[in-house]
Amino acid sequence: MPEFFPFIPGTETGRAARQYLASDASPLLGRFRAVPPARSQAQQQLGLFGRGSVHVGYGALVFGSESDSEDDDEDGGEDDRNSGDNSNDNNGRGYSAAVRRTSRILRRVARLMRRNIRDLWVAPRQTAVKRVVERWWSRWGVLVFLPAALAVGWCALPFPQYAFPPDLHDHTRPQHVPGDGPDAPSSGHRAPGHGEARVQVNFWFFLFVYYGFYTLTALIWITKVFNLYSLNWWPSTLGFPLTVSLIAFISLAAPIPVYMIPEARFLTVHNTAWISWTFVIMAMPVAIAFCILMTHERHLGLRNSLSETQRIFTSSWWTGKTDTLSATRDYNRRRGIIGRGAHSFDPDAALQVTDQSRPTIPAFIQRRRWLPASFVRFVWFCLALFVGLLAYLIGEAYAEIYLRTLPHNSFETIVYVYSWVVTVHLLDALTGWILGASEGERVGSYPLSWIFKLYYMLTYQTYVRALYARLRSPSQFIWLQALSSSFLIILTPLTMTQTYHRVLSMLGLTTQSYASYQKICTRNVFIRFLAENVSMLTFLGSILVLHFGANKDVYPYFAFDDPDELYDFELTFYASMITWACELAAGIVLRGLIRWIFGVNASVEGKMDLAVWPELLPTSVAVMLHVLQSMLFSIIRLQFR
Repeated sequence: MPEFFPFIPGTETGRAARQYLASDASPLLGRFRAVPPARSQAQQQLGLFGRGSVHVGYGALVFGSESDSEDDDEDGGEDDRNSGDNSNDNNGRGYSAAVRRTSRILRRVARLMRRNIRDLWVAPRQTAVKRVVERWWSRWGVLVFLPAALAVGWCALPFPQYAFPPDLHDHTRPQHVPGDGPDAPSSGHRAPGHGEARVQVNFWFFLFVYYGFYTLTALIWITKVFNLYSLNWWPSTLGFPLTVSLIAFISLAAPIPVYMIPEARFLTVHNTAWISWTFVIMAMPVAIAFCILMTHERHLGLRNSLSETQRIFTSSWWTGKTDTLSATRDYNRRRGIIGRGAHSFDPDAALQVTDQSRPTIPAFIQRRRWLPASFVRFVWFCLALFVGLLAYLIGEAYAEIYLRTLPHNSFETIVYVYSWVVTVHLLDALTGWILGASEGERVGSYPLSWIFKLYYMLTYQTYVRALYARLRSPSQFIWLQALSSSFLIILTPLTMTQTYHRVLSMLGLTTQSYASYQKICTRNVFIRFLAENVSMLTFLGSILVLHFGANKDVYPYFAFDDPDELYDFELTFYASMITWACELAAGIVLRGLIRWIFGVNASVEGKMDLAVWPELLPTSVAVMLHVLQSMLFSIIRLQFR
């Protein structure tokens, strides 16, 4: 009898094999053992932070320490070799030994930095992310202070600035004469709420430094989202570096002709035009991935061709046709061959052999109506990205309308703020429905739903922060914060109850179990906490560096030096600080209520998610930085020299 599956015994020469020697109780099967070695008590724990979690071992993974110990062994081995070298140096031989020792320390520090960058940002590992998120100060440093510092440092880069020509400038703001140039506004022009341009800036610095970093962050965010989806959007023949470089080149080269043509230069002074162009750049990876799938005909057939063994169990083996499983089934169903009830097959009928051949399926039918589940899932994923990018443009248009209709009283401010809240939550609900959070739904990706929830929560928070700079009295701050904190503390626990979940199930708005629904609600509290803190920290930092820094005239929104304005730096800054303290207190009260009523710890659930899906950490930082940059980009005033 022939051997269909020959067995080739393997050998183990690694450190793990030396630690667990082969025995009769643990025989070797290829590279793996039939009986796994006993784990230590620490390795047997499911999940990371079992106490206080909705699901102990949610996304159950066992985090071993072998990979870390291997790295430590490598470092320790090198240290042992270094110490051996030191013993032969006759106590160091003075100055040369000190130099060698310093160089070894520097090499080790560089090696550790490379490993941390790789394990946290390039190819995240669960053990490395776990070490970062399990301590509150390191978690705050990575998820709050790092994106805020990058965004504030980006807007603080000093622009080369030039005064307006004397005939167009009155030492305060430019006064254009209608019809005097392509940038000239109409006679009914009204200065926007984020200020009129006070200086001219260098176009090339803006394009290659300021806008270049903004575009790079957007491409990183899109790439990280595709990583969570487990799909490479770039062509394999070109590779990632070359493809990203080409898109970056296009993003920087396309605005140059617009700037060089006098008739089209007026477009370069509008923030909405630049943000719309960024929308196109961010849509390019999606379009490239879609074209790749269409070119490979992933929407027309199986991802991989059937093997000879698999084809035995299909009609393609006997008819000599290709592996078109669903095409044959759909064709037969449409022709009535399948599903005719009792007349489709008569077991008592005599066997008849006819010369009539089986009808051949036309080629165009074989290539039609065959949509693999993976392709349908990708289409849903593209739709979720489109809705997210659309929210990006809607937020910019909303901020532009609000700032051009200033000033507002307290009632108008509340209407503007909560109309934006409703809009963001509707888009968030639509995207959440598209993505789903469990297998079998449209996209069915919990990590993607996590990231998009953070994206919408932060989009809502950042544009609300930008409105704080145009509140005229402490009463407006009090009204906004009182409504926000009250809704948060009262409504959130109510929406987590079993009664509310039962109502949603009866209305068909959710199909999740109560435990899964409670997990999602607790996760949302953790995400809201991140969005509130990083947005407020960025807002306060940007006020300081833009009000007192070199870019004060480039960002007149935070100048607060116009005597005709009703806004004040001290009121905005200190009222925002008090608002932040109130938000922190409201967050602590809310998490305490959730833990007391439901026995769930929101911080534990957030830490568990970040550790179970380590790719969430760099993706979260990228999406935070991108949204924060969008808030700051929307209030810059551009007039190029």
